[in-house]
Amino acid sequence: MQICPECGEENPERFRLCGFCGTPLGPALPPREARKTVTIVFSDLKGSTAMGEQLDSESLRELMTSYFEEMRAILERHGGRVEKYIGDAIMAVFGLPRLHEDDALRGVRAAAEMRDELHRLNDRLEQSWGVRLTTRTGVNTGEVVAGDPATGQRLVIGDPVNVAARLEQAAPAMEVLIGEPTYRLVRDAVLVEEVEPLPLKGKSEPVSAYRLISVSDSEGVARRLDSVLVGRAEELAVLEDAFATAVGERRCVLSAVLGDAGLGKTRITAELARRLDGRARVVRGRCLPYGQGITFWPLVEAVREAAGIRDGDDLGAARVKLSRVLEDRVAADRVASAVGLSQEPFPVEELFWGVRKLVEALSGDRPLVAVFDDLHWAEETFLDLVEHLAEAVEGVPFLLVACSRPDLLDQRPEFAAPPARRLVLGRLSEAEAERIVQAVLGEGSVAPDVSRRVVAAAEGNALFLEQLVSMLVDRGQVRLEDGVWTATGALQELAAPPTIQALMAARLDGLSDEERTVIEAASVAGQTFPID
Repeated sequence: MQICPECGEENPERFRLCGFCGTPLGPALPPREARKTVTIVFSDLKGSTAMGEQLDSESLRELMTSYFEEMRAILERHGGRVEKYIGDAIMAVFGLPRLHEDDALRGVRAAAEMRDELHRLNDRLEQSWGVRLTTRTGVNTGEVVAGDPATGQRLVIGDPVNVAARLEQAAPAMEVLIGEPTYRLVRDAVLVEEVEPLPLKGKSEPVSAYRLISVSDSEGVARRLDSVLVGRAEELAVLEDAFATAVGERRCVLSAVLGDAGLGKTRITAELARRLDGRARVVRGRCLPYGQGITFWPLVEAVREAAGIRDGDDLGAARVKLSRVLEDRVAADRVASAVGLSQEPFPVEELFWGVRKLVEALSGDRPLVAVFDDLHWAEETFLDLVEHLAEAVEGVPFLLVACSRPDLLDQRPEFAAPPARRLVLGRLSEAEAERIVQAVLGEGSVAPDVSRRVVAAAEGNALFLEQLVSMLVDRGQVRLEDGVWTATGALQELAAPPTIQALMAARLDGLSDEERTVIEAASVAGQTFPID
């Protein structure tokens, strides 16, 4: 058997491409271990020994099989891999074989769904066998050494694994405890209760932990849309000109805002929406990196916003609200199907037609601006819809803003080509970066050495600046004294904030072996080095 170097699945010797992911299967390479920052979910079942006295062996086996299958499906749906079963415990890893920038959030969401699903599963188990299962779960993030999946060696070793197991042992029944490193990566998407630092076995110092109450649909670290917008005057002028063209010529204008993570794509469109307040109807939607039924998710969010559909609305109430903004019953049926308000299937072409009719209805009384974020994660069908709207919507003022990392152009080189408009965000200047540092710190001035060091490390990336400054304050490395933010120690070596580390690690993990070889050498040689 051949092991796929990408997904780790087994393939027959005669295969030249992986039958699961399509990766070329080349000759065997020497095993390569890797250091990776991953998230570990450790969940243990309690009381199974006592159940053995209540149930016969066949019933117990059927019950346990049902439990493990349900839990494994949840973990895999969120992108995790079950590393191993240890008795009644499940150990899953998020970040193998491929890292994602949101692995910590995926792991926490999976743990929360496992807990919630077990409550539902217990109702069925009690009816069938008269028993209920109890679990405890620990989630932790950190750097581990992982075996090479191409050789079938997926063993994950490191202190974060031990801490996850200890957190599970300390968790109350049917509760989830998450470690401090995980919490820092998901803090804006979770509701937690801080617990007393835990004296875990094998740890010299008590470990901070949080009891997970709930997880929201938001990002792990929220974007600061209320922060001061620094620079970007020219870019905003381009978007405002596109809006003026859409209004003046009464047609759809597609504008793509492209830029690496952290350069302010979402922030600049939020400022555009603020400036157009009262002059246009603005709706937003964002693409999700993973999940089921996410093809039209940006449309779902936009429709909910436009029609005023709330989380508590049932299907009937939601359909009524949709019909108020789109009176065409036939088109409304197509839109309802696309956004999950109907199970009636329609061909994709009819769904596109329905969405076009919705756009025309929303643009009838005032211009419409639709902002779709994170199109680098979009499904092909949704990208087709965006291009369809750009070409087909006529006779109404409609500005369609597509925000994406440049990766999208690797997938679709012609996306937003003329007559559409592409706006590429560059890095901030040193003066602009200094203004962001001051804005994040707020009151007081910033010592020149602190500002200079932070600006140099961030290299013009607004998100990096915000996260780095926040981390320095949280860790007490900079402090406000006599109205001046000064360093409490040397800032020669600045560690990247966990959120930035996750972004960079996921980006690096997607490179080819040849590209990684260059990057690894450069990381030692420095930013400037001879090409050989």
